[in-house]
Amino acid sequence: MNDQNTSQPTRIIKIGATRIVADASLSALSPEQLRETLKITYPEIAHATLRETTLEDGTQVLEWVVVAGRKG
Repeated sequence: MNDQNTSQPTRIIKIGATRIVADASLSALSPEQLRETLKITYPEIAHATLRETTLEDGTQVLEWVVVAGRKG
């Protein structure tokens, strides 16, 4: 049997090698609200590209892909 709450799909946030499973405080936020909240801790997502996918089990994966910039 599955003990997880199946009423709302899980949301996973990936920033580079970091993987965050969203709790109730993060699951209600839009992707742009998440960016504003998380860029304090992860400043590299301020200009990163967002890739959204949904897995077969309904889990939403938000992955920020950092784009290398030019200096100078």
